[in-house]
Amino acid sequence: MIETPGTDAPSSTAQAQVDWLVDASARVPLTDTEIHGHIAAPLLTASGGPNAFNAVLHQLGPLTLNKILESGPGHVQAAVSGRDGDYLLRVHVTSSGLVDDVGLTPDEAPLSSWAQVDDMLSELGARVSFAAARIGPDGRCELVHGVRADTQRPIGSAFKLYVLGALAQAVSERRASWDEPLAIRDDYKSLPSGRLQDYPAGTEVAMAEFADCMISLSDNSATDHLIHRLGPDAVVRQLDLFSHQQSRANIPFLTTKAFFQLKADQYPARADEYLALPERHRSAALRELERLPLPDVRETWPHPRKIDQIEWFASPIDICNAYAALWRFDQPEIDHALTLNDDGLNLAPSRFPTVWYKGGSEPGVITLNYLAHTSDDRTLVTSLMLSDTDTAPDKVGIALKGQTIIRGTFDLLTSQG
Repeated sequence: MIETPGTDAPSSTAQAQVDWLVDASARVPLTDTEIHGHIAAPLLTASGGPNAFNAVLHQLGPLTLNKILESGPGHVQAAVSGRDGDYLLRVHVTSSGLVDDVGLTPDEAPLSSWAQVDDMLSELGARVSFAAARIGPDGRCELVHGVRADTQRPIGSAFKLYVLGALAQAVSERRASWDEPLAIRDDYKSLPSGRLQDYPAGTEVAMAEFADCMISLSDNSATDHLIHRLGPDAVVRQLDLFSHQQSRANIPFLTTKAFFQLKADQYPARADEYLALPERHRSAALRELERLPLPDVRETWPHPRKIDQIEWFASPIDICNAYAALWRFDQPEIDHALTLNDDGLNLAPSRFPTVWYKGGSEPGVITLNYLAHTSDDRTLVTSLMLSDTDTAPDKVGIALKGQTIIRGTFDLLTSQG
């Protein structure tokens, strides 16, 4: 979830919102009006809107409040029980009492060995790849522990790390600037998640804000505007500059609009027609698809759709290398974009003052990718990728289990010097 600054709202207001969440978890689906009356608009947008909020609450609940563990100005931490176990629930509210941050983490014992990590990874099912790494003094990624860490997997929106890298590269080469205004274009708009698709054409937004939206909200319209501004060839070049092991798997490079045209409209006929084309003709086909109106997609398709053919691809090692390269840029705008949203990982700020996150998902694909910089000046990376060509894993359940593994991994990485 998106972290927010402190507030002077009384803790009783935050506790009232905890009580509401617990009560609401037994009554889903909630009306849009009720949700908007309790959840701040930026958080609701980042969460995917009322339908996504209802889906998560249904997956977790009904919740039972066991104990208030900590309360302070504008925040409460409580022990709760849900359908699949016990959790620590953290709620933060604005000065007006709306919830602007929620964190839910399993109430878990720390992991003590890589064997435990491997056992937990094996319980996730489907195809799992994983890497735990350090960024060494030379700025390069050093693998500490891995499970099929160099295996290429579909990565969903984690590809946006490479778009961010291409922007940073353009800035470093003086071909772009972070404060450069870029006008919204209707033909570059894509489907949510995000919010820039709602901006009127002609609205000018700084490139830094495009990057913030692309990373923290996984804003697809922001992403496509940046791809068109920089050029898809620049993004493919960035794959190589970031030491991607099989960059050709991402050629031609998809915009998110093209992705939706292939998977959400006239599926599977349009996708099959595209895949039947020789590679040299696919770029032209994608340009034609991008000229079409956006498909009317009211909900995500329920089953995986050609995730090994129409996607973006990388391995956990590739993601580690990408994070290491982004870290070497040492550009504040990169840090700002990647620290806005940790998706509820909730590492202790006293131990990990900087946490970067970019995940990705579609039915059949879940990826969780983190960089954490420690208070004693170590930089650590974890990448977890799960995919299944036949069934769509439970996104909420996998994310919670995956974050347990990732928190344990960071503990192991720090304890081993």
